[in-house]
Amino acid sequence: MGKPQTPPPSNSMPWVSHLVEMRDRLVKALLGVLVVFIPLSFFSKDLFTLLAGPLLVFLPEGTSMIATEVASPFLTPFKLSLLAALVLAMPWVLHQVWGFIAPGLYQHERRIAVPLLVSSVALFYAGIAFAYYVVFPLVFGFLTSMAPEGVTIATDIGRYLDFVIALFLAFGLAFEVPIATVLMVWTGITTPSKLKEKRPYVFLGAFVAGMFLTPPDVISQTLLAVPMYVLFESGIIMARLLVPGIKEREQQDAARAKEQSS
Repeated sequence: MGKPQTPPPSNSMPWVSHLVEMRDRLVKALLGVLVVFIPLSFFSKDLFTLLAGPLLVFLPEGTSMIATEVASPFLTPFKLSLLAALVLAMPWVLHQVWGFIAPGLYQHERRIAVPLLVSSVALFYAGIAFAYYVVFPLVFGFLTSMAPEGVTIATDIGRYLDFVIALFLAFGLAFEVPIATVLMVWTGITTPSKLKEKRPYVFLGAFVAGMFLTPPDVISQTLLAVPMYVLFESGIIMARLLVPGIKEREQQDAARAKEQSS
C-alpha cells in the first residue's frame, strides 16, 4: 500500500470566480502574444524572405514567387508574423494554462505534468526545426525538379505560406508522439509492454499518417513516418521513467495473464 495522496486544496471557489480566473489567464496569454507580435510585425518581410528561402534556392534563375491577390503582399507577411508570435509565445501561453489548472491537481500529478508541458513545447519546436532544415530542402528540390519542360514555376506567396504551415503543423504534432504515449500509460489505457507488442502496427500507422499529413510525395511521407516511429520508441522509454508504479502494474498484468493461460 502506498502513501495516501494528498488531495488538491479545496478552495471551494464559486463558478464566477473560476470564470474570472480563466478570463484573466486568457487576457494575459493574448497580451503575451501581442507583445511578441508587435516587434515581429516590423520585420514581417524579412520573416517571409527567411521562410521562402528553402524554395527560392531551387527556383530557376530569373524566376521568383508571385502574389496573385491584391492584398497578398501585405496580408501574407502579416499573417506569418502573427503565427510566429503565437509559436514563440507558446511557453507563456502554456504557463497561463498551467496556472489555471495546477490548483486542481494532486501533488503526484503536478510532478509529471510539468515535464510533460516542457517536453511538449520543446518537441513542437523540434518538429518545426526539422521540417524547415531537413524536410523543406528535400521536398522543394524534388517538387521543382519534377516540373515538365517548358513549365515556369511561379509559386503564389499565399499558397506557399499555407503549404509550409500545414507541414509545420504536421511535423510539430508528429513530434508530440512521446507525450501522447506517456499520457496513455499514465491514464492506465496501456503499458509499455503492451505498446511494444504493437510495434508493427505503429510502424505501419506512421506511414499511413505520413501519407495523409504531408504532400503526395514519398520523401516527405518517409521523413514524417520515420521520426514518428522513433519518437514512439522514445515515448515508451519516457513512460517507464516518468509514470509512477508502472513496473508494479506490468508485473500485475503479467501475473494475471499467466493465471488466465494456465
